Amino acid sequence: MHILVVNDDGPPSQQSSPYIHSLISTLQKAGHKVSVVLPHTQRSWIAKAHLVGHNIRPTYFRPGTLHKDDGVTSETPLPLDSDIEEWILVDSTPASCVQIGLYHYFQSRGPVDLVVSGPNYGRNTTAVFSLSSGTLGGALEAAVCNHKAIALSYAFFDRNHDPDIIKGASDLSVKLIEHLYKIWDPKVSLYSVNVPLVEGVGERKVLWTQMLQNAWSSGSCFQEIAVPEEEDQGPKEAEAEIRSAEARGTETENEHIRYTHKHFKWAPRFNDVYESVKKSQPGNDGWAVQEKYTSVTPLVANFMHVSGYEGEIRL
Repeated sequence: MHILVVNDDGPPSQQSSPYIHSLISTLQKAGHKVSVVLPHTQRSWIAKAHLVGHNIRPTYFRPGTLHKDDGVTSETPLPLDSDIEEWILVDSTPASCVQIGLYHYFQSRGPVDLVVSGPNYGRNTTAVFSLSSGTLGGALEAAVCNHKAIALSYAFFDRNHDPDIIKGASDLSVKLIEHLYKIWDPKVSLYSVNVPLVEGVGERKVLWTQMLQNAWSSGSCFQEIAVPEEEDQGPKEAEAEIRSAEARGTETENEHIRYTHKHFKWAPRFNDVYESVKKSQPGNDGWAVQEKYTSVTPLVANFMHVSGYEGEIRL
């Protein structure tokens, strides 16, 4: 199978993208042809966006040692006769990675059979996370390009990147990717898969789930900050701070200060998600991952209309 892999966390990094290299290596060992286009930096929470008016410039990444940050980026690609593995990085979004990967590279490798977006650094369960997810955004872009797509996320419960646990998640993910491709329901545009990073995940249940409909219910997801004297925090550093809060099951610090002129930073309220999961009935994606089961949610790539509204609107 020829698989295009994209993500929203960027190239391998123990800080911001610790799972991508493991999945690609496991897919290759399983005999799949893997082509890779990734954002050149962290692009989480960006959904299915494209950067209008922005000219995209690719660079070229040669992966290093598994679980080490020793890959090399180059401004120019390797010669055609080189047997060194090389991925493409673009200064854009996961959805743009899909477009560029499907239509502008890899034609000599044959048609792409499946797009895998991920594995995301963290869960993408429930509507609140999924509607903002760049991982889901990449898979949705593939779906509206008439390609089968899987959005894959690894749900961590602490930030210990144990290589054996990551390997177990990647082994299960590859088996599940192969299974879903074989049984693909033509009514399904994409599957959202959440794999918990726990020991022995391959022996735990894999469940069909529905997406839990929830909302940000306790106020703004932006934190007011003092007008900074220095440059904005970089995307990698900002995402690391958010993931640390997610691992604790708390929000980032939220000290509101009154200013006439205010600055803000993204500080999502994870408690809203966790509380909605606690109050929900079994069977949804958030509940499954909380129970440390793997969740598989079949999705359609549209905003489904509400039935029962027909005819002319008279004002």
